[in-house]
Amino acid sequence: MKNLLLTILLGLLFTLSSHSQTMPNKAYRVFDGNGKPSSIKRIMRKLRQTDVVFLGENHDDSVAHKLEFEIFKNAFEYYGKKRNVVLSLEMFERDVQIVVNEYLSGLISEKHFLASSRPWGNYKTDYRPLVEFAKENKLEVIAANAPRRYVNMVSRLGRKSLDKLSPDAKKWLPPLPYGQPSEKYAKKFNALMGGHGSARILGSQSLWDASMSNSIAESFKRNENNLVVHLNGAFHTESRMGTVEHLLKYRPGTRILVVTMRYVKDFKRFDMSKHKGIGDFVILTDAAQPRSKR
Repeated sequence: MKNLLLTILLGLLFTLSSHSQTMPNKAYRVFDGNGKPSSIKRIMRKLRQTDVVFLGENHDDSVAHKLEFEIFKNAFEYYGKKRNVVLSLEMFERDVQIVVNEYLSGLISEKHFLASSRPWGNYKTDYRPLVEFAKENKLEVIAANAPRRYVNMVSRLGRKSLDKLSPDAKKWLPPLPYGQPSEKYAKKFNALMGGHGSARILGSQSLWDASMSNSIAESFKRNENNLVVHLNGAFHTESRMGTVEHLLKYRPGTRILVVTMRYVKDFKRFDMSKHKGIGDFVILTDAAQPRSKR
């Protein structure tokens, strides 16, 4: 009996310890897009009527990364018995999908996976927990982004340069010619660039957006019952623009939820002038927390 009680106690302590490591206490606040206080539970309930949830992050936001893991894990625990929960990542490029698949299926070691998949510098601290959870639960992971070399081509040589690629190379891209950005998105992008954004740079940004959205759309051809949890830099999906707009062209009628995460000094206060409408839900995180290192 003592051994049983000890086992239960240790299990409880482990659960609490694991939760405290993944979920910083009082380091964030959840709001809806109009600034009304909300919660992770309400986001989970919204996923019942969602096909794709976009989690928009600042890439060095350590709190957001932990929240992403919790949302992905909860999505599987809430809906995994009835739906095909899928992880989609900006952080891996489409030409390493075969490497991702080989690792998930246990064919190659993590050492070879990392050597061959060009992971971001903060992969081990910020994205590995999600990939390992997917691996453990046999979930699909989409390497969603365009290969960097082709994004660079567009920024140097323009969109039409992609036409010169071989048929094999074009397999790693969305159908060409990929879509133009909306006028509203282009205006926002040029403002971000301080008015110095060229058509080529905007074209490379749109290639990212189109590639990620096309990767997601293709996943629904494999399983219409998908619930896709996609991670990307917040700019790509803020205010339901960018990647969201492209996805609705590739797959009209897709039910989309946008969660935008930002770190700010006063994370308990929703600034209507800065945060209204940037997501269906907006999560403000504590800027005083340590930054992730890329």
